[in-house]
Amino acid sequence: MDISVKNQEMTTILSNASIIGVFEDDKTLTPAQEKLDKALGKMISNDLIKKEGFKGKFLDTVIVPTQLKIPSDKIMLVGLGKKKEFDCSKLRELCAKIIKQLDKTLNVKNISIELLGLKSGNFEAQDCASAMSEGFLIAMYDYDKYKTKKTTAQIKKIRIATQDAKDEKAAKTGVNNAKIICAAMDFTKDLINEPAQNATPESISQIAKNLSADLGLIFEVYNKKQLTEMNFNAFLAVGQGSEQEPKFIHLTYKPTKKAKKKIILIGKGITFDSGGLDIKPANSMLTMKTDMSGCATVLGVIQAIAALKPDIEVHALSALCENMPSGKSYKQGDILTAKNGKTIEVDNTDAEGRLTLADVLTYADELEADEVIDIATLTGACIVALGQNITGIMGNNPDMIKNIINIGKKSGETLWELPIFDDMQEMLKSDVADMRNTGSRFAGASVAGRFLQNFTKNKNWAHIDIAGTAFIDKPYKELNKGATGVMVRTLTNYIMSL
Repeated sequence: MDISVKNQEMTTILSNASIIGVFEDDKTLTPAQEKLDKALGKMISNDLIKKEGFKGKFLDTVIVPTQLKIPSDKIMLVGLGKKKEFDCSKLRELCAKIIKQLDKTLNVKNISIELLGLKSGNFEAQDCASAMSEGFLIAMYDYDKYKTKKTTAQIKKIRIATQDAKDEKAAKTGVNNAKIICAAMDFTKDLINEPAQNATPESISQIAKNLSADLGLIFEVYNKKQLTEMNFNAFLAVGQGSEQEPKFIHLTYKPTKKAKKKIILIGKGITFDSGGLDIKPANSMLTMKTDMSGCATVLGVIQAIAALKPDIEVHALSALCENMPSGKSYKQGDILTAKNGKTIEVDNTDAEGRLTLADVLTYADELEADEVIDIATLTGACIVALGQNITGIMGNNPDMIKNIINIGKKSGETLWELPIFDDMQEMLKSDVADMRNTGSRFAGASVAGRFLQNFTKNKNWAHIDIAGTAFIDKPYKELNKGATGVMVRTLTNYIMSL
């Protein structure tokens, strides 16, 4: 689907449908809408708004044929809701509804639309165009790789009309950024949706290698023998029950100019999590191909960063393995010596994600970065606390956490800070080792964060738990059911803001 911007009147754009946005509390038409209304014989202002009583409530829509010889066959009136409440998140959701509704309408292949809701004054033209484009593109994602009957979108072109050259330039930047970020989200969603039989440590490391070759990134991969020499003992224990050899991948983006900062992104990469010897119930294993969502996320982000080219050095790290039961599996009561020398008593083999992250966090310390962010489908406790639409975040720098949360809000992704307190270490106390890998059933997400904190010395560290948000079982706003690509938008925009 092609999205473009041009500084011209909507009445001069050939399309099958023209989109008109109307506020609930301000039904004054924009100059461009007035010209279109005049060409339609006042059909919008008199017939639809006054006579038919279109109220402009958020997400309300009505589609009518024009029955006149003007560039558009149909007019779609959409409700923007109350002016003060209209923001980029609502704009994304609205555009997702528009595209889904029109894609099912006969003979709609081309759409003309202006910058919806710009007159609200709540955002600039660039953010408006970006949010619109994200809504369109995210809503049209469909994973049909393994279906014999493919899904084909009817809509081929969307033309965004602007009123002046300044808005045109800003809108073009917004559309371009949205295309880059949504392509990265699609990459991430494709990888998460891929069945575990194909998304193995070896295949994902090859995908990362190909990505680095295409984007000019530095790529390194380490095998089991090398990881043993590097003391990745906690991570290797998790993967030792599988026939798949574990891999550790490290991609680096370096700007052409001197980097202002060095940022490390760590993604959990359990390509399938059976629970190990503490095996999960069958229903709980249904989506465990998605336990590498953190890895897919950081690969998506570094793809976007390579296209946007900020003056920030970015590293994407992921330790990849399967957590499987076998005669070689690590066991309850085993004591592991992590890369930083701290010992861990295995209390539960299904608390494996934190063990893989522990060694990678220690490796990240050796890179001496300004900030470290890890992303993981880590705890069911986070889902219990926050549900499937809110991502948990915690860390050791309140300003950094607040900044990521605010960027997330603007990007359309909601994060909520969970606490980490020093006395939570008591819940990890072991009689035979420095700590256990699990605590009690209380405050599980925060205790997992406290466990991870033992393995980083970085003063600017954030842990993001996407256990609930990486994969959803029903549509939400602009997102479709399945893999969401959550945090690709937020982390890309966060890095671009530094």
